[in-house]
Amino acid sequence: MKRLFVVMMTALFLSGCGVAARESGYYEHNTLYKNWEHLKFSMCGYNKVDQKEAMLSKEQGWWGLTVERSDK
Repeated sequence: MKRLFVVMMTALFLSGCGVAARESGYYEHNTLYKNWEHLKFSMCGYNKVDQKEAMLSKEQGWWGLTVERSDK
């Protein structure tokens, strides 16, 4: 009985993760990082952001589209 409960809870958890990933737009992209510079920045360069990284981010579109919030 405990095993069935654990299996059912795991199945529910994984289906919830799949729905969350689909709603976030994760599956619309073929990669997680835009390019190698974005990967390098995300893995080890985010602690000391300088003007070079800010310009690369803006020019190469690392963070996607800017969306205005309507709750302001």
